[in-house]
Amino acid sequence: MAQLNQLNTYRKHLEDRYEKLMERSKDYKYVDEAKSDIATYKALKILEKLNRVKYLDNSFV
Repeated sequence: MAQLNQLNTYRKHLEDRYEKLMERSKDYKYVDEAKSDIATYKALKILEKLNRVKYLDNSFV
């Protein structure tokens, strides 16, 4: 049970980070393309981690 709580906490943290990075990417889209691309890249890396956590969460159920 503790593992499920830990996965849910980690998943929530990743979702929050992903949303913030996507907002940052959209904000910098027309101002500075390099910053926008970096934020998008980081968001995609976090999305990959998030998909792994969701897969693990489904395997426990």
